[in-house]
Amino acid sequence: MTAKTILMVDDEPAVLFGYARYFAKAGYETAEAGTLAEARRAVTSRRFDAVLLDLNLPDGNGLEWIRSLREEQPEIAIIVITGQGDVPTAVEAMRLGADNFLVKPVDMDGLHVFLRKSLELSALRRSDRLTQRLKKQDEEPCFGQSPAMDKVREGLALMAENDSPVILQGETGTGKGVCARWIHGHSGRKTGPLLDLNCSTLQGDLLASELFGHAKGAFTSAHQNKQGLIEVADGGTLFLDEIGDMDLPVQAQLLKVIEEKTYRRLGETHSRQSDFRLICATNRDLADEVKKGRFRNDLFFRINLFPIMLPPLRERPADIAELVEHFLSRSGYTVDRVPAEVMDLLRSYTWPGNVRELKNVMERAVLLARGGALAPEHFPGIGAGETGGQKRPKGLKDLEKEYLQTLISESGGDMKKVADALEVSRATLYRKLKELREGR
Repeated sequence: MTAKTILMVDDEPAVLFGYARYFAKAGYETAEAGTLAEARRAVTSRRFDAVLLDLNLPDGNGLEWIRSLREEQPEIAIIVITGQGDVPTAVEAMRLGADNFLVKPVDMDGLHVFLRKSLELSALRRSDRLTQRLKKQDEEPCFGQSPAMDKVREGLALMAENDSPVILQGETGTGKGVCARWIHGHSGRKTGPLLDLNCSTLQGDLLASELFGHAKGAFTSAHQNKQGLIEVADGGTLFLDEIGDMDLPVQAQLLKVIEEKTYRRLGETHSRQSDFRLICATNRDLADEVKKGRFRNDLFFRINLFPIMLPPLRERPADIAELVEHFLSRSGYTVDRVPAEVMDLLRSYTWPGNVRELKNVMERAVLLARGGALAPEHFPGIGAGETGGQKRPKGLKDLEKEYLQTLISESGGDMKKVADALEVSRATLYRKLKELREGR
């Protein structure tokens, strides 16, 4: 475990020496400052877990710094140590954000006890801020404002109002998991559990065991009884990602569960009940999978009551600016630090990995920028970087793809307008886009 770091602020060298010797033996890392100016420089150059602050310093009163320090570093532990033992000073220090207040001369063992308590408060503040941030991210995902995503949002809201199975369709990285969490979080089951399973990661009995559970001795490695996700999801939601990759025998078992709301653990003969809501997702064309015999027709019709199609990011470039702002806000950046040339670069890229790729690219760019404004060089692999800066002659398929992307951009992602402009059906348009994506 990394040692806790303490900034000791006092203008008496003997006091600083005593602190340093004691806390070094206790396993802490320490740094010293004799003035407020030195203390301010120290906290901007490295991270500290705690500050021991004397109020009477050569260049001012430490009280003046407590408020700004707390605002800039909400989690840091602050212990005020001073020779001024009056109650009003103590009250003011605590009001401004200090965790504890001690009067000189200080008993070092007592100080250590106060420090540990203050660090515990610091850890609680950090945990609470993380929880709130994650909760906010889950409750307020960024969908964008394009017409295509307006339709998605309407579908999600409708599905949150009822308990029917829903299937989310779209390419990898379009946000199917985010939408599943949104539906659950806005449904009548939001107080229940949300369990998720990627069906492409397990096959056969392993997948069946994960879903239905098993009894002790059901197979060689079944050394004890195990609950399945269907059982744990009782009263909540079960999200099956990439259901198109599920084995046919497991599909048959799942169909029975959906229809009868009962299931059996592997190795058991008696039935159990579970009241759960099913949300599925896939990047496959399930209707095509049914024709090829890889997906059960009866299961397809059972889960395909209300399909929601998530469009790829390249078909809704109007949403990129809002998504960029959303991802940057998590890193403390603002859109005004993104030059127009960078935004143009992001809009011109085709985003084969969709929203997930944009998120990863923005996180990487923030790291490369090191706190400064973003620039094109912080986006390797985007734009000219896709071909090492060398342009190749465009073929017919490239020109077709470019033309379609231009129409989609100009229509704000409204595929009906694009189809009307080309005088084709939307089905034909989607088929053509799929062919271009697959290089056919």
